[in-house]
Amino acid sequence: MFRKILHANDGSEHAFHALVFAIALAKQNNSELHMISVEEIDYMPEFVEEVRQETGTAARRYHGVVQRARTLAGQSQVTLHTHVVAGHPVRDIVDLAGRIEAELLVIGATGHSALYERLIGSRADRIVQLAPCPVLVVK
Repeated sequence: MFRKILHANDGSEHAFHALVFAIALAKQNNSELHMISVEEIDYMPEFVEEVRQETGTAARRYHGVVQRARTLAGQSQVTLHTHVVAGHPVRDIVDLAGRIEAELLVIGATGHSALYERLIGSRADRIVQLAPCPVLVVK
């Protein structure tokens, strides 16, 4: 049913719970599975060097996340294509979903305070609104 599935992983346990679900769907549907992890950078960095530093930090910070994800996928005999970027999480997740022509985006539900969600909205909500494909939010 789904040729390509994209999973967004921030390293949280909620995200890994969603990854297990995405792996099962990929195996069941013989889907290509991608995972994106985004290290958030300042909206308006002062210098280009700050962007370069954040990109290097992202690669180091998410090394363990990528290794854990590959191990989980490998245990189910699913190949996992990983993408680690520095940028804005909502924009970069939605952008990659469009570029790889994902047919399903799987994300974990992460908890902010009720006040935060009323004032700003959750990232999951924004991803659901902006994604070019169906989004599965795993609790």
